[in-house]
Parts: sequence; C-alpha cells; structure tokens
Amino acid sequence: MLATPPRAGMTREVLGWLRAVLDRPMTSYHLVLGSVALLLILGLMMVLSASSVIAYVNFDGDSYHYLKRQAAFVVAGVIGAVVMMRLPAKALRALGWFGMGLALVLLTLTYSSLGREINGNRNWLYLGSDAFTIQPAEFAKLAMIVWGADVLARKQRLLNRPMHLLVPYLPVSGLLILLVVFQGDAGTAVVMAAIVAGVLFIVGAPLRVLGLLGGVGGLGVVGLFVTSPNRMRRLAAFLNSGADLDGANDQTNAGLEAIASGGWWGVGLGGSRQKWGSLPEAHTDFIFAVLGEEFGLFGSLVVLGLFLVLGYAGIRIATRSDDPFARYIAGGVTTWFMVQALINLAVVLRLLPVAGVPLPLVSYGGSALLANLLAVGLLLGCARREPAARKVLAKRSSGGRARVSTVVGSRTGRARARG
Repeated sequence: MLATPPRAGMTREVLGWLRAVLDRPMTSYHLVLGSVALLLILGLMMVLSASSVIAYVNFDGDSYHYLKRQAAFVVAGVIGAVVMMRLPAKALRALGWFGMGLALVLLTLTYSSLGREINGNRNWLYLGSDAFTIQPAEFAKLAMIVWGADVLARKQRLLNRPMHLLVPYLPVSGLLILLVVFQGDAGTAVVMAAIVAGVLFIVGAPLRVLGLLGGVGGLGVVGLFVTSPNRMRRLAAFLNSGADLDGANDQTNAGLEAIASGGWWGVGLGGSRQKWGSLPEAHTDFIFAVLGEEFGLFGSLVVLGLFLVLGYAGIRIATRSDDPFARYIAGGVTTWFMVQALINLAVVLRLLPVAGVPLPLVSYGGSALLANLLAVGLLLGCARREPAARKVLAKRSSGGRARVSTVVGSRTGRARARG
C-alpha cells in the first residue's frame, strides 16, 4: 500500500480542521464579531494617521480631534449594536416601521432651512450646532432593510405574485431613494438601490423582474450623470486621467500615487506623505489610499480579506436562517456593506468615477459609523437566531437557570435546617 504524501495528509488535516470550525453552531456570530472588531481597530488607527495633520491645522494643534470623535461614535455604536442584537423580533418589526417613518421625515427636512449642503450635496441635517449634524440617508438604509424584511416576511406565501412581491416594498423604498437623489447624493442612492435589489434576489424574485429593475436603475444612473454638470465633469476626468489635474482628477490621482508609493509593505504607520494636503478627503472617502500607502499591498489585502470574511458570514447567516425576517435582514445588511465597500475601493483604485461613498466601519464619520454598527448588531442578532445557535444559547440559558435554582434551593434548605 502506498503511503499518503506528507503534504497531502497535512492539507487534509487542515481542511478537516477548517470544516470542523465552520460547522460549529456559533461560527457565523464569531466571524462577524471578529471581522468587525478588526475593521474598527484598523479604522481608528487610520483615522488618527490620516487626520492628524488637518486636525492639527484646523483645531489649534489638537491632532487627536477626529480620533476622539470617532472613538466616541464607536462607543455609542457598540452600545447600540448590543441593544439591537438583543431585541426580540417583535420589537425589531415595530422599530422598522417607526424607523421608516422617521427616515422619511428626516430626509424631507433636509430640503428645509435645517438642511446643509456639503461638497455639493444637500444631505446633512443641522440641529443647532456643527457638532450636531446627522446624515439621515445612512439611517434610512437601516430602516429600509428592517421595514422591508418585515413586509416581505409577512407576505411570504404571496411573494410568487409580482404585485405582492413589489408592493409596497418597491414604491416606498423608491421614495426614499428619490429623496436622496434630489439631495444630489448619487453614490448613496446607488447603494440604497443595490440593497433593494439584493433583498429581492434573496427573496427569490424572478430574474426577469430583477433584469427590468436593473435596466430602470441603469437608465436612472445615466440620467443622474446627464443632468448634473458636476457629475459629467467627474466622468470626463475619469475617462481622461490627464485632464483637470487641479480639479476633478486631483484627488483620484493623489490616491493612486499614495497606493503606488506604498509598495509591498508600506511606508509605515503615520508615514503617509499624501495626507499633508494632497488628499483632501484622506480620513473619509479616501482613507483606503492612506492605508495602502502606510501598510502597502499586504495591509490592503488584509482589509479586503476582512470584508470578504464579513460578506461570507452574512451570506452564511442568510442561507442558514429558518426565519424569513432574519434571512432578509441578513441579506440586506450584507448587500449594503459589500456594495458600499466595493464602490469605495473601486473609486480609490480609479475603477469608477468619484462617488462620495465612505468605506464601512473604517472611514471617519459619525452618522455612517453609528448606522453601520447598528446594522452589525442586527447581523449578530440574526446569527444568534440560526437554528443550531439558538439551541446552544437556549441550553446555556437553561443551564444557568438550573445552577441558580440549585444554589438558591441549597441555601434555602440550609436556612430552614438552621431554623
């Protein structure tokens, strides 16, 4: 009998170990938790590095200004994520309806005197102070996912009929998207449209319906470019990297130069040269460029790997859930993170025109980070509701209650004996 080659045996052992790890009931939960935690840590490091120069100039020598704000948002977001994770499905369903109504109100208010225009987009709501401004569209994504999951789950048996599949989910979601479009925020509108398409795909919408919606969406994107001189200027700059070097191509070329100068291993944390003024959005939309410069190809691949792990975990949760409500939430949140990350990375790598979309969990920004972490809480809650995970958690809970009752009973018995 021929002996098994050492390498083949080792490969088989590694694959067997990996299969055993992935088969554990709480694997989805730990994959989401681990990847998100590492992305948050990387995000805080890069926000400090990318923003230290501009913070020092703009805030009287306080290089940690943006880091302190981001850290505060992380703490608030983690608390919110824990709350969202532990909310029962009934409460989440009610919250989805409330959130959808609130999102419509807040998006509408951006067209009033409370709205603020930043970088050509009127997508901010001013609440009396520059320290209290929010971007309602980020929370509208979250509301659209939870509300849509509830509506579609309640109509589960009727979803084979196009009218029940699309109404009211598509018109109401379309209204939110249109409100964002008229703010001038085309990048966020595209992400929201992708969320709708992703949820419908997970629901099982026919390909002809998805194709029709994709065609309408494509025409809408063309319309957004044709009707906006600013977007046409960005498109022309994207098609010709040598044009408008001091304008539309300034930031994208600086981002590419940053990534190229990083090489294999980068110039070291804090060593970026582009953040000294060449990259205006270094700590927000173009934070991946600074990361690539300071950590090189290796660091960039680590970030990509973490997003792939998060995406795999989200798909795994959606496919393993036996509750349609949880399945649609997991699918919507995963689509949100993956599409937005893909758009951001494609813009930084000059594969798409500038879209003004932050990198989830990494870029600086309070509204985006809070909404992202609340969505992570939803995803963790769905992971805990997987059938196998539910059994494990129920066994742990019943075991804990049994131990408590035993201890209480023994103490009561001793007290009675002494009496």
